[in-house]
Amino acid sequence: MSSTIDYAKKNQDRFLTELTDFLKIPSISTDDSRKGDVRKAADWLAGAMKKAGIENVKVHDTKRHPIVYGDWLHAGDDKPTVLVYGHYDVQPPEPYELWTTPPFEPDIRDDYLYARGSCDDKGQLYIHVKAAEAYLESEGRMPVNVKYIYEGEEESGGESLEAFLPANKELLAADVALISDTSILSAEQPSITYGLRGMCYVLMDVTGPARDLHSGGFGGSIDNPLNALCHIIAKLKTEEGRILIPGFYDKVRPLSDDERKVLADYPIDEKVWLEEAGAPALWGEPEYGLAERLGARPTLDVHGIVGGYTGPGAKTVLPAHVHAKVSMRLVPDQEPDEIKELFTSYVNKITPHTVRVKIEAEHGAPASIVDYNTPAMKAAARAYGEVFGKEPVYGREGGSIPVVGEFQKHLGLETVLMGFGLNSDQIHSPDERFYLPNFRRGIQTAIVFLKEYAKLA
Repeated sequence: MSSTIDYAKKNQDRFLTELTDFLKIPSISTDDSRKGDVRKAADWLAGAMKKAGIENVKVHDTKRHPIVYGDWLHAGDDKPTVLVYGHYDVQPPEPYELWTTPPFEPDIRDDYLYARGSCDDKGQLYIHVKAAEAYLESEGRMPVNVKYIYEGEEESGGESLEAFLPANKELLAADVALISDTSILSAEQPSITYGLRGMCYVLMDVTGPARDLHSGGFGGSIDNPLNALCHIIAKLKTEEGRILIPGFYDKVRPLSDDERKVLADYPIDEKVWLEEAGAPALWGEPEYGLAERLGARPTLDVHGIVGGYTGPGAKTVLPAHVHAKVSMRLVPDQEPDEIKELFTSYVNKITPHTVRVKIEAEHGAPASIVDYNTPAMKAAARAYGEVFGKEPVYGREGGSIPVVGEFQKHLGLETVLMGFGLNSDQIHSPDERFYLPNFRRGIQTAIVFLKEYAKLA
């Protein structure tokens, strides 16, 4: 074991050089003009996996972007199998002018690696490739069987992986899934995410007159669709965040006393949280603590309203068509399709007869939650504790990783979310970055996890 850790430490500069080469590839899955770059990233990753000693590496073509698979299965039938997941595609980098350095020209400043994809998720997935290399070069074997599946369209819906999983159940059979695509509480305090919220994202179109109308000639006699849309939105939730859709909370799984204690012990510094957000004050359901609001309670948010005149100067029109983008973050037992129907029924009911409304579902994913007392979770806790020198705390995360639910649905697998990002890593934003000590410690933590899971499983 010490030889494996020593190998990782001695080769950490080379590992970083390889990662920067990976980050130079603009694998933006949402941009069709970058399809060749996404393929280039898949081929690069496959080559790196082979060099690390991972076997049976194959780039699987799909209708959109490739899925990269590999494995090492020589630990023995009596040892468990871990399925490692990650995604090599990245978010669009715009607006470019807000980057200090170009997004696909990796730059190291003050112990941070700046580049699009550095934390989400190229840097974190590469941790597991290098952990495999460290074992295979130093000991010639790994303590458990490991399979790897890396997709190229997580940032654009993941439809290809959703189709790939049920069609390849035998290939992907394992005892547990392992994902590094989340954050820890701080550089000093590791944390384990045991729950993720789901998502129901809808587009709401409100139409009124056949064309834009002069507000002087028609105002007061024809309802303004933009005004109507604002009235509809105002009736979706209270000022404290309570969602007013009938039936919305019916299937929300109550928090047990034990879980409320776990979340109460999650050491979020509210002052630091506000400073990070740049907001004047905390907000939300007053009967729930901050950690509960962030991961264990559902939400409803408007993300954009489009309509009317927004150019320079004044233009007095009643717009014919307006639109809103709305998401609802879901918690365990809430189903996206059912929530969409509840939303649609309620909005239809509160929409005035003077306008028409149409609602379309953009995408959805169920929430996921895992038992934090399983052998794999205990192995992750031991690994964090050994490498970071501090035992992890447990919490839920407000974001969504749809593949966690898909692993449960199609493969019957629970997932360990063993992330190494920080909330300050600015993922999806300009100047995305990865804290380099966490990249190095992440490799060591992945090494220890495999050893501990072999003992506990």
